[in-house]
Amino acid sequence: MDIFESVVIAIVEGLTEFLPVSSTGHMIIAQNVLGVESTDFVKAFTFIIQFGAILSVVCLYWKRFFRLKEVPEGKKGLEAFLIKYDFYWKLFLGFLPAAALGLLFNDLLDMMLEHVEVVAVTLVLGGVLMLFVDKWFSKNESNPSQMTDKRSIIIGLYQCISMIPGVSRSMATIVGGMQQGLSRKTAAEFSFFLAVPTMLAASVYKMFGLVSDPVTAQQLNDNWVVLVVGMVVAFVVALAAIKFFINYVTKYGFKVFGWYRIIVGGAIIVMLLCDVSLKMV
Repeated sequence: MDIFESVVIAIVEGLTEFLPVSSTGHMIIAQNVLGVESTDFVKAFTFIIQFGAILSVVCLYWKRFFRLKEVPEGKKGLEAFLIKYDFYWKLFLGFLPAAALGLLFNDLLDMMLEHVEVVAVTLVLGGVLMLFVDKWFSKNESNPSQMTDKRSIIIGLYQCISMIPGVSRSMATIVGGMQQGLSRKTAAEFSFFLAVPTMLAASVYKMFGLVSDPVTAQQLNDNWVVLVVGMVVAFVVALAAIKFFINYVTKYGFKVFGWYRIIVGGAIIVMLLCDVSLKMV
């Protein structure tokens, strides 16, 4: 992978990380179009630069991300701790299911990253879901801005579905939030926040895997500039994408993303059935 390929894939990541269209799926498509070989480093690259995009959430929402709740007088011990760090506690609850499944099925997930047909099918299926999600859940809002421990765990379970390439982490968690009665905006914002510990853990895990093996450690040493450039580009592009998505989905909902997924996924399926190569080189 060279600098140009890194920049292109990072732009794709930054644009799609917070849209319900699957950033991982789009990076796999971009990788195939560019003719980038699916090495251990490239697989790790697609996870690690996602954390670069996720850092844009911390940048844009830093006041909410680092604000602690005031503890009412008389509250002590564990109860006081959970009140003060309520925001982080709910993120932890939402993070746990994906962390457990990621450790158990890491090899299987890596294998699926090599199959663009998996991405194509899940893009289409997820697109069909997106066409109806607003109608299904628009009247389901109850205490739309209130996050609870139960809601956090259930949204975390929905996030596990996004481990399949092409499903979209943001789509799964936003749909999970809306199913739990949250407004589109609240569900989208919690999805963004939940991405921070999830992608931090995934990035650290992938980085550890690279440095612990002599062969991949050498690949990392040879390509560290490519990795840094990818993270920076993904971060910058994602800053703009977040603002666009929140404003758009609050006003118009998810239907346009559903049609986009169906068109892209359908086009890839047709190309694969006709033995048309996705590679430009």
